[in-house]
Amino acid sequence: MSKGLLSLIGCMSLFFGLLSSVFSQDVITRADTLRGSITPERAWWDLNYYHLSVEVFPESQSIKGTNLVRYQVKNPAQTLQIDLQEPLTITSVKQDGLELSFRREGAAHFFSLQKEQKQGEFEELEIQYGGKPKIAVRPPWDGGITWQKDSNGKHFIANSNQGIGSSIWWPTKDHPADEVDSLLISVTVPKDLMDVSNGRLRKVDDHGETKTYHWFVANPINDYGVNISIGDYVHFSEEYQGEKGPLTMDYYVLRENLEKAKKQFEDAPRMMKAFEHWFGPYPFYEDGFKLVEAPYLGMEHQSSVTYGNGYQNGYRGTDLSGTGWGMKFDFIIIHESGHEWFANNITYRDVADMWIHESFTNYSESLFLEYFYGKEAGQEYVRGTRARIQNDRPIIGTYGVNRRGSGDMYYKGGNMLNTLRGIIQDDEKWRAILRGLNQEFYHQTVSTRQVENFISQQAGIDLKPFFDQYLRETSIPTLEYYFSKDNTLHYRWMNCIPSFDMPVDVMIGDKKIRLHPSTDWQEQTGLKGQVLEINPNFYVSLLRMN
Repeated sequence: MSKGLLSLIGCMSLFFGLLSSVFSQDVITRADTLRGSITPERAWWDLNYYHLSVEVFPESQSIKGTNLVRYQVKNPAQTLQIDLQEPLTITSVKQDGLELSFRREGAAHFFSLQKEQKQGEFEELEIQYGGKPKIAVRPPWDGGITWQKDSNGKHFIANSNQGIGSSIWWPTKDHPADEVDSLLISVTVPKDLMDVSNGRLRKVDDHGETKTYHWFVANPINDYGVNISIGDYVHFSEEYQGEKGPLTMDYYVLRENLEKAKKQFEDAPRMMKAFEHWFGPYPFYEDGFKLVEAPYLGMEHQSSVTYGNGYQNGYRGTDLSGTGWGMKFDFIIIHESGHEWFANNITYRDVADMWIHESFTNYSESLFLEYFYGKEAGQEYVRGTRARIQNDRPIIGTYGVNRRGSGDMYYKGGNMLNTLRGIIQDDEKWRAILRGLNQEFYHQTVSTRQVENFISQQAGIDLKPFFDQYLRETSIPTLEYYFSKDNTLHYRWMNCIPSFDMPVDVMIGDKKIRLHPSTDWQEQTGLKGQVLEINPNFYVSLLRMN
């Protein structure tokens, strides 16, 4: 076979591989709609309370359990959707002691209710289930259960399931728009292990060969934030004097890592101090704050943040910004804890708006640095992360089908917010907006438009073109300019939507100027100098015309 033909075959293989990847993203299935939309069988009832009781069998890597679902009827109907993913199976569903029939369509289970559902009334379902849940191959990005052992041969088990959904291991109303108001989670494990879950530990039942740990969550919680962490844990704690008074901060780590954890987890109260300054009070004082060692990198489980960064600074020992500042803190402690404000307090209503979680939390890393090391440290860090931006797809995903947007929601999103701070100019006003978001949307699920409108109102600026450009487009605005012979500056925005009109700070000679470009050519006279430099904290490009 000739080299030319081999090359052609290689190119065709690459082309069809890329084509397959594109179509796998774009093809929307019935399962996507059942998972990602407010179906009629979800819309008529509102979650009130879960009591999830689950027993974990490490040797067989299986579980069995019961979920008591309490809900309030909004608009009466007789069919209700609950989700549970294969290979787990629902073995029984009861309401008021009556066994219910159901049909299964993939992960979606449709229960036929016998009792008449009346508006405003509270009802309960008891769902029994079990089996071998999906094993996570690459947690936390590939969801499921992680089954490992520690260095002493003890079982070390945890869930991680933001992308794949909480229904990978327990039966839920698996859609982010409806958070349960409170939760009791009871986890039974072998007697030599401990379970750590969300909220506060109410009691431990000793059955001889097993123990059951009962954890209660007093605040609304998103389903993906519910967790089990099982291991041979040891515990230490401290009390933090926060904006709402004393806050318990508890730490659960593997026995062999206790001394390392006592040193590394000093970043936790530092985090709390910085983020309460920027974002307002920690949103879950009633449930406390925990850091829990896990057999994967980490996850923002509400009030029970999981940690697996190897007791080292940076992201697995590296600086994501390439500036050196990323080695001043433990990335997982700071980033995942930042999600307590943006993800757990303010939660997306649709996964397409995942940027609300990740952009603000990415930006929180630079705010942590700023609080302890000064503003320029934070600015250098956020600018340094630009090297990781792909500009491949819009940051906002597709609504109603469980499709998130580009991974640029992290680094581009953080730089977008830093640019927005530059537009507003007043740092205290910017801090008030961040705190205001957490107050206005306290314990709520929200949409992008709600966040956009709030920031616009508080800033006193119509930011719709700004958000449309950075969230819904991939191109980066370019300031095009030239000087005419009489030192008149000619400038405009290009490579952007027609309505884009973001102000930008520039230096011309030794003079700082705020320009207000649009997509039409504008002029400014009386300038000395022929060199224009943009404030580097604005995430834009610059093009000089000859």
